[in-house]
Amino acid sequence: MTDKAQFLDDQGEKEVIEAIRQAENKTSGEIRVHVEAHCPKETKPENRSKAVFHELKMDATELHNGVLIYLAFNDQNFYIFGDDGINDKVPDDFWESTRDVMQAEFRTGDFKAGLVKGIDKAGEQLKTHFPVADDDINELSDEISRG
Repeated sequence: MTDKAQFLDDQGEKEVIEAIRQAENKTSGEIRVHVEAHCPKETKPENRSKAVFHELKMDATELHNGVLIYLAFNDQNFYIFGDDGINDKVPDDFWESTRDVMQAEFRTGDFKAGLVKGIDKAGEQLKTHFPVADDDINELSDEISRG
């Protein structure tokens, strides 16, 4: 895996964005995916994901219920970062179990399926703990951001 085309083609990207939209239609929570080739040297993926979370202003959601899926595809690293509002609600092993589901797909080379499954799992928890309100607005872009 050396470039974006091998990682996620245009159709795959559209399907990931649609999965985000579908998940967010059922919750007040926000889900973003951020992709970059490499995690900066001497930075752990969990630290980089936290920095990207803040750069994307995901910490500004009203209910602190944002979820970022961060991927450094050439490094074969990823991390799921949830804001305090959702972290306080999900089971202790939720992010690890979500990671495992995604990783199983990534190992077969199906990155789109891994992302969609992770988005779906996060969306279900967000829907359970932060159901969509009548006056809900989409606070953040659904597009995949890139570093």
